[in-house]
Amino acid sequence: MLSPITVRPALPEDYDAVARITQDSYVTAGYYGDAEHPYLQKLRDVAGRAEHADVLVAERDGEVIGSVTAAPAGGGFSDIGLEDELELRTLVVDPAVQRSGAGRALVQAVVDQAKAMEGINAVSLTTGATWESANALYARTGFDRAPHRDWFVPGTDIKLFVYRLELGQS
Repeated sequence: MLSPITVRPALPEDYDAVARITQDSYVTAGYYGDAEHPYLQKLRDVAGRAEHADVLVAERDGEVIGSVTAAPAGGGFSDIGLEDELELRTLVVDPAVQRSGAGRALVQAVVDQAKAMEGINAVSLTTGATWESANALYARTGFDRAPHRDWFVPGTDIKLFVYRLELGQS
């Protein structure tokens, strides 16, 4: 039986592991051709992300195995978040342990964080239209597609899907 997964705020000493997992998960999945892709380089800047948003890590047996970023709307790391949303960004799990529950635990941590925040009524996120495993995870965890908010990566024909999870708060 696997040890439990713990989700906690990332510490500066976790940033190298988060950067490696971010690169490995995106490149292994084929989302970016190589590790030098400019957008992937931006995502590997974990310290830069942490200046504008909450970076969380999933760990098992003291080893960081995944990460997610919870970005407030209007902040320096939010793309599509509305004023009443917390935006879930950059969900990654080490390819060696994918499908172990880490992704679900990280999503739940962001949802729990959003529920504890005043004025936040939903969690939103963007994912690739062709990213089947990511789309399946978001559907399984209760997110609904918001197709009227879909968008294209500027200057490309790459379509991105938007999902939203209503929290049922007033």
